[in-house]
Amino acid sequence: MQYLRQNGSVELAAVGVSIAVINQVSRIAIFPLVSITTSFVAEEDTTGRLRTEAQENENLEKGFVINKEMETFLPQSESQCNTQSMSAKSKHERMHIPSASTALVIGSVLGLIQALFLILAAKPILNYMGVHSDSPMIKPALQYLTLRSLGAPALLLSLAVQGIFRGFKDTKTPFYATRFLLMVRVIAVTFCVTIAASLAARQGSTPMAAFQVCLQIGLATSLLADGLAIAGQTILASAFAKKDYESAKTTAFRVLQLGLVLGLLLSVILLVLLHFASGLFTKDVSVLQLISVGIPFVAVTQPINALAFVFDGINYGASDFAYSAYSMVLVAVVSILCLFILSSSIGYVGIWIALSIYMSLRTFAGFLRIGTGMGPWSFLRT
Repeated sequence: MQYLRQNGSVELAAVGVSIAVINQVSRIAIFPLVSITTSFVAEEDTTGRLRTEAQENENLEKGFVINKEMETFLPQSESQCNTQSMSAKSKHERMHIPSASTALVIGSVLGLIQALFLILAAKPILNYMGVHSDSPMIKPALQYLTLRSLGAPALLLSLAVQGIFRGFKDTKTPFYATRFLLMVRVIAVTFCVTIAASLAARQGSTPMAAFQVCLQIGLATSLLADGLAIAGQTILASAFAKKDYESAKTTAFRVLQLGLVLGLLLSVILLVLLHFASGLFTKDVSVLQLISVGIPFVAVTQPINALAFVFDGINYGASDFAYSAYSMVLVAVVSILCLFILSSSIGYVGIWIALSIYMSLRTFAGFLRIGTGMGPWSFLRT
């Protein structure tokens, strides 16, 4: 933070472009790895518990029959011991979790591939993002992108572990369930933000610096909504596994209500605080002026953003990955068109308007699925 304040808008803009690139490449791997693991591990946890309970009941019934048959041959205490040992055996069986080890291996390999790709192709990528060889941003952007890429293996490995523990138990290999669908969705999601960052960079270091400050604030607050979405995802996965549709409906509606309340609170907090706290990021007057332009967009769209993330968690919990992928691709196409049209006609403000449209369309897509009772939510029609 202090480094950026001392060096000004060029370094801040350079870091912003590099972060946009890292986010685009990282999320292609992160979200399928973590989200799929979470949903199916939680689902398998529930079905495993049900299977264990059924096995225990069966063992107890068998033990009762054996106990009755052996009462004439063995003392009662010894026959009861046999029954208890059969029950204890089922409780202490060791679990085999192939998806956990698979997620760890895939996370490590993807991390190494990501690091090598970003390091070796750093300059061409930055050129594509609008930071050319004659730009003052090229040197600090290359330095930041290269150094930050070294942490990719550790990041993806830690997130793989996080996904395993979120779900808590075994399931099928995470990538088997995606049919690459969720990866397509993640590419569509991050591509919009990456295009927006590229368009801001092409307008110069000052707009890019201001854009990146506002964007990172918005992404930071969205993590709160993402945490709520993960909680809803896990509960919904368990409810659908048990075919407890009443609990699924109650959970979905409650999480949406909490998401809306969270978004409204964040909106108020950001509107009040950011006008006074923006000086923590830079002392450049021109950058601060553009930050003040972006702040209302970041703050006002918080309820929409929160609902969009919650809808994502709900769809993942219902294993509705196909709809999530296809709807996001359509949203991305419309949003990217808006980005190019509005940025060329309105400039910096146009980028924020287009991003607001993008988040609104994401929320609408989630609402449409549940509101019309389509797919796994067809039970709502009855």
